[in-house]
Amino acid sequence: MTVPIILASQSDIRRALLANAGIACEVQPARVDEQAVKSALIAEEAPPRDIADALAELKSLKISERSPDALVIGCDQVLAFDGKILSKPTSQDEARTQLTALRGKAHRLISAAVICQAGLPIWRHVGVVQMQMRDVSDTYLNAYIARNWDSIRHSVGAYKLEEEGVRLFQRIEGDHFHVLGLPLLELIGFLAARGDIDT
Repeated sequence: MTVPIILASQSDIRRALLANAGIACEVQPARVDEQAVKSALIAEEAPPRDIADALAELKSLKISERSPDALVIGCDQVLAFDGKILSKPTSQDEARTQLTALRGKAHRLISAAVICQAGLPIWRHVGVVQMQMRDVSDTYLNAYIARNWDSIRHSVGAYKLEEEGVRLFQRIEGDHFHVLGLPLLELIGFLAARGDIDT
């Protein structure tokens, strides 16, 4: 019998990545107070990868408790820069501040995924990508934010690599799927090893 798979995320790109890979799943976004958890972990000086992992597990567990037979995938992404964690911008001004600080410099994008079943974590992966941003002009940056605000306000760092945000970068070291917020190759490997998908 095929085990149902649930994606505990409202991310369109994560859903599309799974669908494009031929992995059928139901989407049930987990409602958790991410900011409160993130703030508490930052106050405890938790490393960025632990923050991403904890949030991914929290989302997965929340849905797994309601659907114990399913494999529930929880995900989270954290941007680490200059000793700080950047969150999704709440305004165009905040996006401008973030991108101005990031331009011409490197930052780390950390993507975590946790699978829970029957209320217990059974798999996890944290991927880290080094992102080197171009030193783009103020003129371009302002126009980019104005053109893309409706989309980038949902992304840490105020960019989406799968859209115009790719023009902000000169070098990326790491897995492309990790940048998009899902360690897809590692996830496929786990599901295939268990026999949950054919390979």
